[in-house]
Amino acid sequence: MITSKELRNKWISFYESKGHKNIGAVSLIGDGSTGVMFNVAGMQPLMPYLLGKPHPAGKRLCNVQGCVRTVDIDSVGDGSHFTFFEMMGNWSLGDYFKKEKTAWSFEILTKALGFEKDRLCCTVFEGNGSAPRDEETATLLQSLGIQKDHIFFLPKEDNWWELEGTVGTPCGPDNEWFYPIKNKDNPVFPDDYVEIGNDVYMQYKKTETGYEPLENKNVDTGFGFDRMLLFLNGLTDGYQTDLFLPVIEKLESLAGKSYAAGGEAQKAMRIVADHTRTAVMLIGDEQGILPSNVGAGYILRRLMRRAIRYCRSLGVSSDAMLAAAEIFIDDVYGEAYPILKEKRGYVLDEMKKEATRFEATLAQGIKEFDKCIQGIARKNEFMRKNNPAYKDEKVIGGKQAFRLYDTYGFPLELTEELAAEHGLSVDTAGFDAAFKEHQEKSRVLNKGEAKGGLESHSEKATAYHTATHLLNAALKQVLSPDCNQKGSNITDERMRFDFNFPRPMTEEEIGAVENLVNEKIRENIPVVYKEMSIGEARKENFVGVFDSKYGDTVKTYSIGEFSKEMCGGPHVASTGVLGKFRIVKEQSSSAGVRRIKAVLE
Repeated sequence: MITSKELRNKWISFYESKGHKNIGAVSLIGDGSTGVMFNVAGMQPLMPYLLGKPHPAGKRLCNVQGCVRTVDIDSVGDGSHFTFFEMMGNWSLGDYFKKEKTAWSFEILTKALGFEKDRLCCTVFEGNGSAPRDEETATLLQSLGIQKDHIFFLPKEDNWWELEGTVGTPCGPDNEWFYPIKNKDNPVFPDDYVEIGNDVYMQYKKTETGYEPLENKNVDTGFGFDRMLLFLNGLTDGYQTDLFLPVIEKLESLAGKSYAAGGEAQKAMRIVADHTRTAVMLIGDEQGILPSNVGAGYILRRLMRRAIRYCRSLGVSSDAMLAAAEIFIDDVYGEAYPILKEKRGYVLDEMKKEATRFEATLAQGIKEFDKCIQGIARKNEFMRKNNPAYKDEKVIGGKQAFRLYDTYGFPLELTEELAAEHGLSVDTAGFDAAFKEHQEKSRVLNKGEAKGGLESHSEKATAYHTATHLLNAALKQVLSPDCNQKGSNITDERMRFDFNFPRPMTEEEIGAVENLVNEKIRENIPVVYKEMSIGEARKENFVGVFDSKYGDTVKTYSIGEFSKEMCGGPHVASTGVLGKFRIVKEQSSSAGVRRIKAVLE
């Protein structure tokens, strides 16, 4: 049996022998430059270098990089879906290209890892109006020994790589490698094959309207670490490799149930194991996050609470999740990710806090959910008795779902999962309406105090509000004096800021705005409040975007000469208390209006 440690070493040592530098793994948390919450591919952190920026380690790089993808959380529970996984990667930054890469991929697969060359299949790009058919790669593959009838030309949706929902990112045709997972004596492509990795030939840059050639051609290789470990050990269940096996064995012991027996217990163990692993990695990350109700923190909370619910279905408490977390840190990933051992106590403490919060309300919430189910059943039974043509109601009302959320802490997704287990759906539109109604009532109760887009006047929200002034001034300086605020929304977790501008900001512009705001924070500039007539405010060049809000006398806040705005407050006393400002996303809000989402750390 090949261990995960051995596979890591084989990958890195092979590419080091080809002149590559092991650059190690970086944070799982997206830096905002590509508009995604987590790093979803090994190449994502390297985008600036794939676009031409020199990498300090050179032109040939390799690593094993952790990734998080949460688009198919509900699919976790089978033998092949994971929310955290690792990618074995190597890159050429304007150095070698197709000839060398096809040869090295073939070599590591057949010689270092022992795959049979006659069983390998490859797919390449068939060409379209954006790029030509990739005959070059196909010819190279044949020269290495890949059978001609094992090479397939497929369209863009199969053999073109780009990061969805982004612009300014590298992309291009790819060569995917496949190996049979069943019918091994007489496999048929594609039914009996599974992708084990791909080589992307980055020749283009994605734009708002299409593609343009990259100045330097790059290679981006990504082979799934978890899947490769599966193949090399002759397994079909990803939860039976040494990445999960000790955790599965622990869950079996705690629950007194057999994983091999299959069924709901097996599914529950997989979900607890997968979601716990991802939680450990996200909290223990160098830019670690914590469970919350917004953004990445919400995804983390959803994963943890789903894990806890499946602990209950196994007949064990959330302590089983914590026991699994200890194994992941101590025995599985501690060597590959030393930061996990450094943060061990912190990770376990934060996971325990979240478990305690959720378990305090979960049992009662499930009772309330069961009441909803029973109510629907009673109504259906009554209606059928009085109307034989009546069709059973199969929807949980939006207000009921919101009550579970508001009172018992049930995320909408949890209610949907529970409903699906009973053959029901949830009125999500009704949930959204109830949520908005609740927000409006909260604003009324606050007696109109939520001004300037603030959801509250907490210390954190006040800091974010002050940061919008710095951001507004920085945008005017970096982009255009004509940039003006078009709206904002502020919570304790983040700020959202809309402004007029005709195009997406470049990576350099985003960085310049970030740096300028942080420069003003470091200068610890006093925030000065003064009331004056609107005429005086205009004369002293104070900015006021929403003129109709102001009377004859206005409140003004100045941050040195850098920012001068008419505003209803509240604000911090000086900028030094704001911490570090980071833009996590820049996107379109509407025609001619851009939106920035940012956090203070």
